[in-house]
Amino acid sequence: MKIYNSLSRQIEKFVPINPPNVGMYSCGPTVYWNQHIGHLRRYVGDDILRRALELNGYKVTQVMNITDVGHLTSDADEGEDKMEKGARKLGKTVWEVAALYEKQFFDSLDRLNIVRPNIVCRATEHIEDQIALITKLEEKGYAYKTDSGVYFDVSKFENYTKLSGQKLADLLVKAREDVVVDTQKKNPADFALWVLTIGIHQNHTMRWESPWGTGFPGWHIECSAMSMKYLGETIDIHTGGIDHIPIHHTNEIAQSEAATGKQFVHYWIHNEFLLIDGKKMSKSLGNLFTIEDIEKKSIDPLALRYLYLTAHYRDPLNFSWKSLEASQNALNKLASQVSNFKSQKDRTALSKEKNSKIQFYSHKFFNAVNDDLKVPRALATVWEVVKSNIPDYDKYDLIVSFDEVLGLGLARALADKQFPKEVKLLLEERDKLRQEGKFREADEVRIKIHDLGFKTEDTPSGFGVKKL
Repeated sequence: MKIYNSLSRQIEKFVPINPPNVGMYSCGPTVYWNQHIGHLRRYVGDDILRRALELNGYKVTQVMNITDVGHLTSDADEGEDKMEKGARKLGKTVWEVAALYEKQFFDSLDRLNIVRPNIVCRATEHIEDQIALITKLEEKGYAYKTDSGVYFDVSKFENYTKLSGQKLADLLVKAREDVVVDTQKKNPADFALWVLTIGIHQNHTMRWESPWGTGFPGWHIECSAMSMKYLGETIDIHTGGIDHIPIHHTNEIAQSEAATGKQFVHYWIHNEFLLIDGKKMSKSLGNLFTIEDIEKKSIDPLALRYLYLTAHYRDPLNFSWKSLEASQNALNKLASQVSNFKSQKDRTALSKEKNSKIQFYSHKFFNAVNDDLKVPRALATVWEVVKSNIPDYDKYDLIVSFDEVLGLGLARALADKQFPKEVKLLLEERDKLRQEGKFREADEVRIKIHDLGFKTEDTPSGFGVKKL
């Protein structure tokens, strides 16, 4: 498998630290507002990557953080905490806001058929880990205290901008031109590790005691502390959006490698933006849409996933309602074709020619996925199979196996056509409970399904069901 590494700026062969195990850290959401479909493109990208790794036989442990404290309104550690701002706007507590938008985020992942991370870790539940990491940085001379908090001294870390490729001198000039809150910072680009609850932060709700005074962690430190806690000091893969490169991921590298003396991440993988009219989708521009907006137009969220798959993850993708409707039509047609292929009851003997074609399409799909996740090419292979002259049942097997990577829920869509609505809803409830680790409750739902005359079957691609 080959993948583009943002650190080396080239496509590299993927070699894990401890095969077949792969540690994968995905930067998660700041849960102060709804996650829009621009954000969600990146999480589908992570999902495709994870599925592709598993296709190659790797055992992936995916860790994702939930930022529920410490992300200031400027990524460069200025302004107020986004969580506090969101709570004030909604007239709720920060804890209520975090719970509300974390739920919205995971509901959106479920609708897009994204496999949930193995480990979800909240910044507020790992304060001691973050304090311990800051303490280590202070002991090694990389951190210093001012009247308003604790900062990382970027001048002490060699090759600070190796991920972004920026020149440190240019970065320092830019930082001087911005509004700098703390005039005691040694360098304008130094970033916050711990923020004291004084000045503009004196009314900050979330606060903890620390060796430096009462306060809260900066945004960047959480990802280093939690990724290392669950995946070790050096991890295989770290993912994010391209907007994470110049500040957040640059700072993660600096603080992690300064603390351990080891390479933090072997492969950095970043997804490009979803655009509307050539502009980044964002709350500040007022041009964002959510999964809920998609569903209000009676469009299946999986049509959005299909749309994402039509562009390479490192290429910008322009969103329009017209393109989404076209994706819905394509998905409907594909699901219908798969249903027709499944209706063939008996397998026919394969000629040598047709058996060779099956192997050809299988290799073509596999090679596309393994070539830096060329998913548009893999999707085109699916349609080649649809139009081919191999037997329908073999088409069905091939396409459903391809869908283990694409995640379009084709086998599930087929099941939805065959069973009563009540059974479908219970199946979805059980699947969600299992993903959340609530196995006792999931088993209770299984019994309800059984009482309605159906038997559940768990498969690598999700779940199946058949009539008793």
